[in-house]
Amino acid sequence: MNKADSQRLGTALEQLGLHAVDKAADADVIVLNSCVVRQSAEDKVVSHVGAIQPLKKQRPGRILALMGCMVGPKHDDLARRFPQVDVFMRPQEYAPLLDLVGQSLGVDWEGCIGSLAPTEPDVTCYVPIIHGCDLMCTFCIIPYRRGRQVSRPIEEVVHEVELLATRGVKEVTVLGQTVDAYGNDLPDRPDLADLMTRLNDIPGLHRIRFLTSHPSFMSDRIIEAVANLPKVCEHINLPVQAGDDEILSRMRRPYTRAEYLDLVNHIRDSVSGVSLSTDIIVGFPGETEEQYQRSLDLVADLRADKVHCAPYSSRPGTTAHRTMEDEVPHDEKTRRVKQLDQLQESILTEINSAMVGQEVEILVEGRRKGKWQGRTRSNKLVFFQSEGDYLGELVNLTINRASPWSLQGELVSELSYLASRGD
Repeated sequence: MNKADSQRLGTALEQLGLHAVDKAADADVIVLNSCVVRQSAEDKVVSHVGAIQPLKKQRPGRILALMGCMVGPKHDDLARRFPQVDVFMRPQEYAPLLDLVGQSLGVDWEGCIGSLAPTEPDVTCYVPIIHGCDLMCTFCIIPYRRGRQVSRPIEEVVHEVELLATRGVKEVTVLGQTVDAYGNDLPDRPDLADLMTRLNDIPGLHRIRFLTSHPSFMSDRIIEAVANLPKVCEHINLPVQAGDDEILSRMRRPYTRAEYLDLVNHIRDSVSGVSLSTDIIVGFPGETEEQYQRSLDLVADLRADKVHCAPYSSRPGTTAHRTMEDEVPHDEKTRRVKQLDQLQESILTEINSAMVGQEVEILVEGRRKGKWQGRTRSNKLVFFQSEGDYLGELVNLTINRASPWSLQGELVSELSYLASRGD
């Protein structure tokens, strides 16, 4: 979400005549886009604000902006803590900075800015479709910072994706804190399946992804859309957060372990070749060793293609911070994360090793360390070597090596690809 917000703000600034630079010291406008999902993330933001302070002193006219989830509806305290910051913006709240830049340039920015779709996008692009969240998980600060759920109209999203496709985008990932709740707040109550059906018809677009989903909103219509729409990739991110029912209840996650597993089984029965990723929080207040073991057992039973495990971090302003004691020691949280990560690594080793010898299709997204890289429809990262230019191409590879985190492959027939393109 933050990357998409940054891209959209960057597009607005470009339309005002600004351009990006590589070093903060060379910038007239510096924007820090903050994430505070964990305390460590907020600490990094604070460190960056401090590091930039000398640049503000060197040139007082330089504009320093702080945006993102660190900025709530009221930011008087932030203004006291960071007097060097000129403007504070909540997520997707670009107007305060654009007002300041417009005044500096002597222009009416509202008359200068059109679509916020990136003007020079990559092969893949993020498209926010729903902002905020109506759920109030006890550990999460996001609803307090991003606000209530607001869906963008289907026609607006379709127009943006059509524009991106004409600019060379081959894959879009539609985004939301609870993306599968899309449309619940719109007058005609369209859903994510309706939106993906419209996006599926856009010429030039090869693939559609979506994240992040919530188990409570993963409907049969959405599952059927993943199964039946040719451009929708067979990958679902479905955070579970814990494997123990008591912990799930205290997190205010409105499902049980059994209900989550039933949903996963339904998805796997309905969508051929689907891959699954999930999130787990360990060390939630009061989590016993027995309760943690249930999360560990869930990971073993789930055999997901990716598990993002994080230690619980108490966030001021959340229900958990106000009403629960963060009593699991830091060292114990670290042990639990390490043990769960080791289990997931062993699972991924088995899953990915079984892919050796298989033929897969990837969308080539770029080069890294002399190799082309891309992802399968199931979101597996794959590398291959070739002197040809394959950026933005769909290519078939035979997997010849596997690790828990990525795959290595070779083109099924490089000569046939070159001939088909006239090279």
